[in-house]
Amino acid sequence: MRTVWQTAGVVVTILACCQVFADEPATSSSVGKKIENFSLPDYRGKVQALDDFRDAKALVVAFVGAECPLAKVYAPRLATLASEYESKGVKFLAIDSNLQDSLTEIAAFARIHNLSFPVLKDMSNKVADAFGAMRTPEVFLLDQDRVVRYGGRIDDQYGFKTGAGYAKPRLARRDLAEAIDEVLAGKPVSQPVVKADGCLIGRVKREQKGDVTYSNQIARILQDRCQVCHRAGEVAPFAMDSYDEIVGWGEMIREVVDQGRMPPWYANPAHGKFANDARLSDEEKQQIVAWVENGCPEGDRSQLPPPRQFAKGWRIGQPDEIIYMSNEPCDVPAEGTVAYKYFTVDPGWSEDKWVQATESRPGDPAVVHHIIVFIMAPGAVDPMGAGLGGYAPGNPADVQPPGTAIFVPKGSKLLFQMHYTPNGTASKDRSSIGVVFADPKTVKKQFRGGLVGNMGLKIPPGAPNYEISAQHRFRRDTVLLNLTPHMHLRGKDFRYVLNYPDGKSEILLDVPAWDFNWQLRYDLAEPKLVPKGAVLKCIAHYDNSADNLANPDPKATVRFGDQTWEEMMFGFYASIDPNEDLTAKLAGKAADASDDASTIEGEDAKGGQ
Repeated sequence: MRTVWQTAGVVVTILACCQVFADEPATSSSVGKKIENFSLPDYRGKVQALDDFRDAKALVVAFVGAECPLAKVYAPRLATLASEYESKGVKFLAIDSNLQDSLTEIAAFARIHNLSFPVLKDMSNKVADAFGAMRTPEVFLLDQDRVVRYGGRIDDQYGFKTGAGYAKPRLARRDLAEAIDEVLAGKPVSQPVVKADGCLIGRVKREQKGDVTYSNQIARILQDRCQVCHRAGEVAPFAMDSYDEIVGWGEMIREVVDQGRMPPWYANPAHGKFANDARLSDEEKQQIVAWVENGCPEGDRSQLPPPRQFAKGWRIGQPDEIIYMSNEPCDVPAEGTVAYKYFTVDPGWSEDKWVQATESRPGDPAVVHHIIVFIMAPGAVDPMGAGLGGYAPGNPADVQPPGTAIFVPKGSKLLFQMHYTPNGTASKDRSSIGVVFADPKTVKKQFRGGLVGNMGLKIPPGAPNYEISAQHRFRRDTVLLNLTPHMHLRGKDFRYVLNYPDGKSEILLDVPAWDFNWQLRYDLAEPKLVPKGAVLKCIAHYDNSADNLANPDPKATVRFGDQTWEEMMFGFYASIDPNEDLTAKLAGKAADASDDASTIEGEDAKGGQ
């Protein structure tokens, strides 16, 4: 049996902020349209015109954004395609139409991604309007007569579904490349329109009005709700600390707020109350909508709130010890999918330790999807034991309540589980964990992690709503502190149900729309006392059909595994024993753990349609 850290599922990818939610007819209406000559400056100031490419047998025009996560991921692929088709007379051209992207940012985008073709700035969105471009990245293929023959995505490997971003392990269809081949062969394009995912182009605001302004209301909302991730040096793709940066993202902000994408929060409000509920209030949502609809006015700068101050350096204070995952950094490629990587470290702890707080820090936050640091006790057979700490963007450090600590037996090693998400630029990462120890004499309760899980997964090919469940019976009174559901890319929904000994039942947490990229920890607003004999049941559903755009392979029978193209079903929780008092026992010794805090079912898994 494996005992895994209670927050193993807390993972994030900022790609999800650029979700496409509605069909957009602009691209399809452009196919068959002749594009008239235009002139735009590149980031060096050199003006280039469409007519400059008159000798090209075909021309690819790619709309990009300097800060759009999906545009960054696809930039190396555009560079590769340009090199592949150069000898065939095909030219490439990139256009940045975002109001918020400066020439310096565009220059950095071109340099970092080694784009040898021109990258132009569309100051007033006129060229984007002429093409009907809505998103970044979005590509258009023009034939020699400058007629649009294809519009949409580059290929099918990276994108979004409702509720999750995805990166398929294998590329199935090169939409742009196939369209180029067909045009060069004089054939009709077989699929002339394929909808593009990505960030909305930040267009120039034609009219500004209204009483809701950035300076008076919106800046305060962004400070309170968004800047923990959306600030310099953090994982989010752009900062939210100035009007000039935010004004171009107005439509995108409204879209993700309308759909409940940002701030990320997926608990059904009908069940349970949570201390870390991140939802915007109705008033905050209304103010954002009104601000965008009225042209994103800046307002009176004298009404701006003072800048929010964030802790610099270690949020837990100077750690007693800092432990790195390895002596050398790990290479992360510019694109593709990276399997989980594991690094084992011996911290040299020759005596039992009680840990009061930990903070896991990525070496490069831009590519670290999550970190989990496991405790490998001496003689442990399973490579992943109890958890010491972890990292996910926007999450706080792991600080235990006063008088509560995690027990680590002497001689234990630490296992770093690293999940990397390439972002378009090759990188190196050397992550670490900082540890603050507790005085054993002050530890009254042991902070425990538990789970309800099922390793006997066998999800049939094409199953759209396959159910897996598991349950755990508590053999003594227990206080629950938080809940963290965990599944992978085929996960659809997850529910915790507590069945009391007297026959009553209560839904503790319901996550009706699972999102792999935001596997949140739900901190109970009030700790839940679970009486002896109660049963915690977890119920999950999986979508292994082709309709799940994040599905790595709908034809596969899916079984349990650590990698994202496999599956997991774990309902993690954190708990303490309400009757425990270690200070009344021999100091420094762990409490009796005879009540196994975890239950994992196996091949007798319950499953069905």
